[in-house]
Amino acid sequence: MPHDALVTASAQPAASTAPQLHHLQPAGLYDATPNGYTHVVTVHGPAQWAFVSGQGGENQAGDLPESFAVQAQQALSNLKLALQAAGADMGQVVKLTLLIVDHSEARFNDWQAAVRLHWGDGAPGDARPRFPACTLIPVPRLALPGMLIEVDAVAALPATAQPARPPLWV
Repeated sequence: MPHDALVTASAQPAASTAPQLHHLQPAGLYDATPNGYTHVVTVHGPAQWAFVSGQGGENQAGDLPESFAVQAQQALSNLKLALQAAGADMGQVVKLTLLIVDHSEARFNDWQAAVRLHWGDGAPGDARPRFPACTLIPVPRLALPGMLIEVDAVAALPATAQPARPPLWV
């Protein structure tokens, strides 16, 4: 690990099987926390990995609201449900990939509002988990008509984590 990188360890369960997440702000890179992500997240110790497919802004009935802000919030709610099925939570997410249709400053601000409901910058007293690493990719369209956002995730769980069972299907 570079000696000039600012490293912060995330709060993790006391179990020895829990991987330790370290959020790095490498020297020479701008501070990414105002933009809602961390430049580098490393995972130390035994881990089980969960890879969550892209989650959009559709509700359980498959309805997509017209509002980007509502879709962003719903996409993160869907991500949270998918993680729970794998026995994970938002604090174990180490990487997000975000696809936004017709990306704009207004949509970026809506995304920031949604993401800050789940993650924070690690300031003292902030109980939210640290921002994961994130890549935002502007796209001209997504899989479904009216779909404005899609977010996938990689999470590092304790090596002994068990997925939620049953039912996985309703």
